Amino acid sequence: MTQLVDLKRALISVSDKTGLLELGKALADRGVELLSTGGSAKALRDARLPVTDVADVTGFPEMMDGRVKTLHPKVHGGLLALRDNPEHLAAMQEHGIAGIDLLVVNLYPFEATVAKGADYDTAIENIDIGGPAMIRAAAKNHGFVSVVTDTEDYDALLQELDANGGATGYEFRQKLALNAYARTAAYDAAVSNWLANTLDVTPRRKAVAGTLAQTLRYGENPHQSAAFYTDGQARPGVATAVQHQGKELSYNNINDTDAAVELVAEFDPKNGPACVIVKHANPCGVSQGASLVGAYQAAFQCDQTSAFGGIIALNQTLDGPTASEICKIFTEVVIAPDADEEAKKIFAQKKNLRLLTMGALPDVTAASQTIRQVSGGYLVQDKDTGQILPSDLKVVTKRAPTAQELQDLLFAWKVAKHVKSNAIVYVKDGATIGIGAGQMSRVDSTRIAARKAQDMAEVLGLEAPLTQGSVVASDAFFPFADGLITAFEAGATALIQPGGSMRDDEVIAAADAAGLAMVFTGMRHFRH
Repeated sequence: MTQLVDLKRALISVSDKTGLLELGKALADRGVELLSTGGSAKALRDARLPVTDVADVTGFPEMMDGRVKTLHPKVHGGLLALRDNPEHLAAMQEHGIAGIDLLVVNLYPFEATVAKGADYDTAIENIDIGGPAMIRAAAKNHGFVSVVTDTEDYDALLQELDANGGATGYEFRQKLALNAYARTAAYDAAVSNWLANTLDVTPRRKAVAGTLAQTLRYGENPHQSAAFYTDGQARPGVATAVQHQGKELSYNNINDTDAAVELVAEFDPKNGPACVIVKHANPCGVSQGASLVGAYQAAFQCDQTSAFGGIIALNQTLDGPTASEICKIFTEVVIAPDADEEAKKIFAQKKNLRLLTMGALPDVTAASQTIRQVSGGYLVQDKDTGQILPSDLKVVTKRAPTAQELQDLLFAWKVAKHVKSNAIVYVKDGATIGIGAGQMSRVDSTRIAARKAQDMAEVLGLEAPLTQGSVVASDAFFPFADGLITAFEAGATALIQPGGSMRDDEVIAAADAAGLAMVFTGMRHFRH
């Protein structure tokens, strides 16, 4: 296998013109002949660089709105020919095909076009055909051809040429080929997934792709390697957020911050400030108050122990008073739509605290999918975007909830949606006061949540736990009355649950006997 290949002739055809002129000049200065197409050729020519149009090489003009310009034997033959194969060399000579040693192509911006909400026909027109065909050809023939698909590889290419006297090494070309095939795979995945979503069908084959955003120090544990990939969506969140300060985000930071953002986005900023504190992907405190600092303080009082080293998400701009309160304990990450200058100055004193702003909150009602890997495959499902309105609730007990109970029940229901099953959430006055998560038994979750509320009452010096006069949300139905009775014994006065158990009548009877109000949602929120 040929190791070093002198770079004599390059074909450049790019949609993203970033760095094009600098690259073109650097190649021309090294004596490389430049071929190009359309807008790329014009840009190079306007910069007074010597360039030959591909149409002059093929003898065919660009046609059909540029759809047909590089799909020609003189292009693909120049990319695919094996330079050490006599038959290939003879064919090149017979048909006047010159070798192409470097291909620089980036594709029509299909992903960006779709992200902007383009209509169907516009999206179709932004599907590149000639680009992927040339990329695959050059990558296949990486024994002789270098292929560059990302603008961030331009400098690496020039450094490689300088290190080898105008030639590229085999290992370098192998890495470029890997990048090239990954790019075309991601591109095709974007197209196929867009079509599947547009047509509302379950495709026979599901493609998953992403762009490396960060190589992480390790995964959930130090012995696990990990990386963070983005999928190109413009949806606000941890993937699109700006980090203003603090250490690099870890695997667990990213996972927990995402959980916090998805929950805080359930609370419309127009309805008041809200704060979510997350630990190990579960909320340990949630509140909506009259002020942002008040919302944080109420969320913190739900479980001060778990809040230490947690993730905080806010639904409004972080201000100075809230920042000052947050700085009283160790916090890993704070994420908000924005942060004012006073808050930034306060946080600057905590250099390890990571501050992220995302510009806006994600739309929790927007359709999307979640993907989870299992042994031998993937589980794909629609994201849980289920919402409940007061009109959706069915009162199943003799006593209907009061206006305050109803308000707290709906709040608790939003939180329960984001707690790992089995989920039980106690709420009072717009704040969580006890959360039971991830237990195999629902009654155990009910007991744990009540016990945590009792523990916090002792910390706060209260005469009785805040569960007295609280409401309770359960992400799925109570299979027996024991969970409901446990909540009643803890002081709860009203419950919200999906209903649908074979023993619903038994559970309703227990609620009536205890004087509880209970409503059914008809919607379950399992979160495994």
